[in-house]
Amino acid sequence: MYEKRTLVTNNKDWVLIWLYIIIALIGLVCIFSVEYKVDDDFFKSIIGFKKNYSKQFIYLIVCFVLATFILLMDSKFFTATPNLLYVFGILLMMATFVVGKAVNGSRSWIPLGFMNLQPVETCKIFTALALAKYLSRPETDFTKTKAQLTASGICFLPVLFSLLQNETGLALVYFTFLLPMYREGFPPVYLILGASLGILLVVTLLFPTFQLIIALSAIALITSYFLRKKIKREKAILVVIASAWALSTLFVGVAVPFIFKHVFQKYQADRIFSMVGRDNPFVEQNTGSISPTAQIEKTNKADKENYNVKQSKIAIGSGGVFGKGFLKGTQTQGDFVPEQHTDFIFTSLGENFGFVGCTFLMLLYLGLLLRIVFIAERQRSTFTRVYAYSVAAIIFFHVAINICMTIGLAPVIGITLPLMSYGGSSLFTFTILIFILVRLDADRQMVLR
Repeated sequence: MYEKRTLVTNNKDWVLIWLYIIIALIGLVCIFSVEYKVDDDFFKSIIGFKKNYSKQFIYLIVCFVLATFILLMDSKFFTATPNLLYVFGILLMMATFVVGKAVNGSRSWIPLGFMNLQPVETCKIFTALALAKYLSRPETDFTKTKAQLTASGICFLPVLFSLLQNETGLALVYFTFLLPMYREGFPPVYLILGASLGILLVVTLLFPTFQLIIALSAIALITSYFLRKKIKREKAILVVIASAWALSTLFVGVAVPFIFKHVFQKYQADRIFSMVGRDNPFVEQNTGSISPTAQIEKTNKADKENYNVKQSKIAIGSGGVFGKGFLKGTQTQGDFVPEQHTDFIFTSLGENFGFVGCTFLMLLYLGLLLRIVFIAERQRSTFTRVYAYSVAAIIFFHVAINICMTIGLAPVIGITLPLMSYGGSSLFTFTILIFILVRLDADRQMVLR
């Protein structure tokens, strides 16, 4: 008994473990505040497994058992099986096309009876391990293009299946694996290129395509004029300017319309453009005169698309500095915020505990991320370092996008708040991600491959 207890507790990073426990318990409290009513029988509702908070309570207990099991495992298991686990994850994603269950227009769930499993969530674990395995191989030379393409293929293959399942939001999560790749020597020019295209995509939301193409052409001509002397000496500069212009023009004129027509669902594209106060330009618009009735319907449609975010901002804003108090939030208790127990769980914290409560949670997430980075940098093993940065990148993306969603700074794309949002798949995924890292870090004096 003593030896088992020593295996669980010895050399483990308890700072990371306690941060995990505190955030998970805050999430349970927030889910409880969303659903619990004053006339509910507290004990019956907890053990009844009918309320979401009672289910989350059970999921949390299972997670504690799962975490203990992971801590008892040999760390070499995680270095020996990543490729098999990755293939298993891809097969799970493919299985959704056969036995999958459609939820909110996305066929990405496998019903298990007591819960629904979302393979695109769990595959993040397998992808992080597979990437760590590949980059830690002695024969992998990450300065070579072949190795960079192979690593990119490992990271982005799940994106294809995620898009086919209409899970655009979760597909974006896999791009966070660029961070550990960058840490291991991925050329920064690719990250700069990706960031530039991202900025260009945002600008495309604000201005018509034709105007942007004219602006890009003008910028290319002006740049060429000011660099004309250098261009005479070195023609390669002109090639770079022309290539940048051609790439930007094709992205704005071809790639962006394709993305909004064929990658994003129509309701997702409408939400994105309504967020910046524009109609979706990539669907046919009625150019004729609009009747008063049609105008009202159009306005109602726009209001409906923004309803979640509007109610979310009202709930958070109404909390003020210190909040209305636990179970005293009028927006929360009145069920005004849709999906408040999942994607919009942050609104419950904001209304109940105000700015102070939100700041405390942000500090906890910041501490969690900084601790993971600290753990990553003290490793002797490339495998553990790559895996740790993968975990940090995934958590950062989820936290940043989810909170930006709830305050209207990002479109609603179905990204959960780590350890806070209701759901077995999400909670299990982040629990496994974190505790595999804790287990690997316990053997940080070893060189794991």
